[in-house]
Amino acid sequence: MADEIDPIPAQRAQEILDAAIRERLGDDWDDEETGWTKVTGHNYMARVTRGRISLDFYVDLLGNVTIEQGSSAPALETGRLLLIMLLGLSVVIAFLIVKIVSGG
Repeated sequence: MADEIDPIPAQRAQEILDAAIRERLGDDWDDEETGWTKVTGHNYMARVTRGRISLDFYVDLLGNVTIEQGSSAPALETGRLLLIMLLGLSVVIAFLIVKIVSGG
């Protein structure tokens, strides 16, 4: 017969998660000066980003921490570029409309 798994409670997982983030990024990781921003998370997981770097912190049901580092996905970069282009195009169209309406 296999041993039963005794999962840690959510509050304990949050404490472990907070400690892992502080250990990796420092005590003041969430200050504006550090540049790190918590994007999403819950008691067992947190994603923080700084620029194009993202760190995912996971706490499993036994209290073990896993940290994965990644960068912005190419699709996200393409989406940003497309958004900037559309914004620029909108500004140009707005200026043309103002010029036409004002008579030249």
